[in-house]
Amino acid sequence: MKTQTDTMPEWKDNGDYTRRNRFTGESIELTKEEAQKHDEIFYYEAVATLEDKELGTGASKYWQKMRKNLDWFTKHNAKAYMVLLD
Repeated sequence: MKTQTDTMPEWKDNGDYTRRNRFTGESIELTKEEAQKHDEIFYYEAVATLEDKELGTGASKYWQKMRKNLDWFTKHNAKAYMVLLD
């Protein structure tokens, strides 16, 4: 049975593809695709963290989805990865 978190909510394109590192404040302009992948990383991190509270640390399947997007960034835009996600 699918739960509400099985799929990412519809991504809203507001035309702003600038993203900021939540710890350093450094920002970088991304492409539309990169911005969507970035947003998915933080969505899956939040969902995985919540699911881990029920299943145990590291047990959520959403960590794999988050990791897939992180890996995508290292391959396609290493600079953005270093600024935003490293």
